[in-house]
Amino acid sequence: MTEPAGQALKSVAPKPQSLRLVLAVLLVVYIFNFLDRQIVNILAEPIRRDLGLSDTQIGLMTGIAFAAFYTFLGIPIARFADKPSTNRVGLIAGALIIWSGMTALCGQAQNFVQLLLARIGVGVGEAGCSPAAHSLIADLAPPEKRASALSIYALGIPIGTLLGMLIGGQLADAYGWRAAFVVVGVPGIVLAGAVVLLLRDPRRAGEALRAANAAPPPRTLSNREALTEILGSRAFVLLLAAGSAAAFLSYGKATWTTIFFQRTHGLSPGDTGFWFGIWGGVAAIIGTLAGGWLADRFGKVNRRHVMTAPAIGFAVAVPLSIAAYCMTDWRWALALLMLPTALNSLYYGPCFSSAQGLVKPEARAMASALLLFSQNLIGLGLGPLFFGMLSDGIKPMAGEESVRWVLYGAAVIGFVPAFFFWRTSLRLNEELDRKGP
Repeated sequence: MTEPAGQALKSVAPKPQSLRLVLAVLLVVYIFNFLDRQIVNILAEPIRRDLGLSDTQIGLMTGIAFAAFYTFLGIPIARFADKPSTNRVGLIAGALIIWSGMTALCGQAQNFVQLLLARIGVGVGEAGCSPAAHSLIADLAPPEKRASALSIYALGIPIGTLLGMLIGGQLADAYGWRAAFVVVGVPGIVLAGAVVLLLRDPRRAGEALRAANAAPPPRTLSNREALTEILGSRAFVLLLAAGSAAAFLSYGKATWTTIFFQRTHGLSPGDTGFWFGIWGGVAAIIGTLAGGWLADRFGKVNRRHVMTAPAIGFAVAVPLSIAAYCMTDWRWALALLMLPTALNSLYYGPCFSSAQGLVKPEARAMASALLLFSQNLIGLGLGPLFFGMLSDGIKPMAGEESVRWVLYGAAVIGFVPAFFFWRTSLRLNEELDRKGP
């Protein structure tokens, strides 16, 4: 007796991979991504003293050197990830090897130019991670759970930043900043092998089914079609503005708040990494998880509420941040910063889940890459650099307190992302998930 057609197709295709396993592995990868990206913040002050750098050079090293290559390479890599024939797991593993190796090389730099080139290499490698990871998660997670799933992946940001500050600070105090780069870079190369062994791209199942059914592969959108698809959504354009403003503040404040605790309050890199890394990291983890849960929970009632928590969170964080930077005791400053840190972390899951729902599946990696492009070029690239230049500019008047005054201004800018998240919410009922699951 012949096997029924449905059963034959099932026997050809491998079982879909567990979303939990995919999220767990990709979370570890993203932790390494941000550990290697953000460790330079806690090491910035000892690097400045050792190599004799200005605050503007610190801003270049921590921001634009990484962000320029990360953002501009992210779009062509995302187009490659969107191709049905691309193995996204292999792409992520290869990217992990590159950025981990370049992080280790940062520890060998003897001058500013060498360190800048190594940081550029880190940016080149990390450009291959998130667009492909977002696309993988969106393929596996149902739309009503997508914000929570992407929020779990986004935990790599606070956890990686926490570990970067904690490990980097302790290693810098004990062995110097060069050793810190090497110690955190090398394990990522080993992790790349585990990624290949544990994960598979769910497209392989689709390819097996199509082969058994003699069906043609799905058509790849051209660059023009993908951009038209993405930028044709007004909600997505507003989301670009909101996400860019949020990242500008997040990256800028992350760099200069760690320097603020060392320069103004006199903490060592190890003490700053321990106290600010742990408590700030815990607050960011809570905020990131809460943002995804709130978006899924209240987005079911009214889709505009996917963006309600980020809009309110950024607005409420403004006075709390100003109060924290006013404190003369670093313990009070740290305690007061926990709440705005959590509130400023609410946006990641809602932001990227909306981006995935506003476009066709064939353009999802490209949508993430465009969002990451604007966030990282404007946020990571210009945030630390802008605040560093501002600090140098007012230093003749403010002296060592220049960083404190820069952070006052950064806190007030929090009203800008709050406004754009609110404007985005007004479009979501009409547009979100109109392209299907």
